[in-house]
Amino acid sequence: MVETMENLEKYGLKNVEAHWNLDAETLQQLTVEKGMGVETENGTLAVNTGKFTGRSPKDRFLVKDEYTKDKVWWGRINKPISPANFDKLENEIVNYLSGKEVFVRDAAVCADPRFQMNVRVITEYPWSNYFIKNMFLRLSEEELENFEEEWLVLCAPGYEAQNPGEFGIIAGNFSILNFTKKIALVGGSAYTGEMKKGIFSALNLILPTEKNVLPMHCSANVGEEGDTAIFFGLSGTGKTTLSADPARKLIGDDEHGWTADNIIFNFEGGCYAKVIDLTEEKEPDIYRAIKRGALLENIVFKEGTKEVDFFDSSITQNTRVSYPIDHIDNIKTPSFAENPKNIFFLTCDAFGVLPPISKLTPGQAAYHFISGYTAKVAGTEAGINEPVPSFSACFGEPFMPLHPTVYAEMLSKKMTEAGVNVWLINTGWSGGPYGVGSRIKLKYTRAMISAALEGELDKVEYHVHPIFGLSMPKYCPSVPTEILDPMNTWLQKGAYISKAIQLAHSFHINFDKFASEATEEIINGGPLIDSHHEMEAHF
Repeated sequence: MVETMENLEKYGLKNVEAHWNLDAETLQQLTVEKGMGVETENGTLAVNTGKFTGRSPKDRFLVKDEYTKDKVWWGRINKPISPANFDKLENEIVNYLSGKEVFVRDAAVCADPRFQMNVRVITEYPWSNYFIKNMFLRLSEEELENFEEEWLVLCAPGYEAQNPGEFGIIAGNFSILNFTKKIALVGGSAYTGEMKKGIFSALNLILPTEKNVLPMHCSANVGEEGDTAIFFGLSGTGKTTLSADPARKLIGDDEHGWTADNIIFNFEGGCYAKVIDLTEEKEPDIYRAIKRGALLENIVFKEGTKEVDFFDSSITQNTRVSYPIDHIDNIKTPSFAENPKNIFFLTCDAFGVLPPISKLTPGQAAYHFISGYTAKVAGTEAGINEPVPSFSACFGEPFMPLHPTVYAEMLSKKMTEAGVNVWLINTGWSGGPYGVGSRIKLKYTRAMISAALEGELDKVEYHVHPIFGLSMPKYCPSVPTEILDPMNTWLQKGAYISKAIQLAHSFHINFDKFASEATEEIINGGPLIDSHHEMEAHF
């Protein structure tokens, strides 16, 4: 429906042609007609996001004012911008969008009705609006009639700041949150993830400080017995793959809240999945969800056809699809469940050091949560020729406005109160590092997760890893016993010990920046040994 311009004048937008809450078909048709996208052979809309094919973390800012100044963990991740500079940029975007055709989407986030937050999104492009339709919660006609937004998103990819320094920013593009005005500004970038992550970054501050809800960058599913499992993990660790379990219903695949009364709820109404190297065999749910109603980003077609070549990364490694969550069959409706029983921290350890599964104490869980470890392997980024440790606090550092220990202490408290088991799962290498050993088979990882979920690992004996202090099961059904202790899989025990010390040292160096805010229990959850001398003494 097209509404009169008066509806948007309260935001300063003048003489706009506003399209409100258009359906997917109309948005798709407009995108194609405007030459902004094409349809694949099965009718899925495909667009190119232009210069930016991923988020630009260095161009993300939070307004530093009375609300945020003492709450936010300011630094490299959370960079400040003054209220005055924000107002100037907001004015720039409003002037830029005035006189143009814009697309308005009224939606919500947070599936638990007690915490649902209404968001109005005004976009320059129809397909940006399509993305929000897929990713945020879709509202009923009645809810739309009585809609009042709590947050506003203004997205203007075509606007670029000519003199960034005048506005206190680094480049012509920016993504900025103002918690007092409750506005998210996105300028100069058409990458849709900036809008999604902007609002979820806002929730990552609002929920813990105002609602006593722990926000989590994780996937979650629920079993037939009503037991909920949570999966944390950085890109490439198997978070989406391992939470898609035919025996369990998917709650969501990326962003969740954990309430004081132990409800796990999805923030989103859709999924935003990587599609590089996608096959139906490897990721059946994602593959089958790519149909009319989904939105593909930065993919390439096979020559002379409209068939997607999922193996072509010539535009970017970060090819993506967004789709409404009901494109997947086995989902929990509505998207929340109670009774969290198991948490899995997924890491792809390319050094071949960490056990394929280990059970964590509350202190260890907090330590590994704050660390957010995985490893980058050769080929994932330019200049990486051998494994490199990678740490992202809380498995989502770029989106966490508070100090990581705030989230970690909330997690520890909730874990203890709910009696949750926490497991560290290594989906990476065994028998040696990348290039020497081999990646742990997916069927073994699935078997270990199933054994944990079904309580099988409550019945077995454990022994402690000498360097990381992790409790490793001596037996797991359907998994070869020799791989459960990683030292057994290496030909040379000395080489394993040396590599384990090297990784432990990386953990300690990374954790130094959090140590001043961490409790003794959390600090003691780290690797037991930090130097060759201690190791030699130990052995």
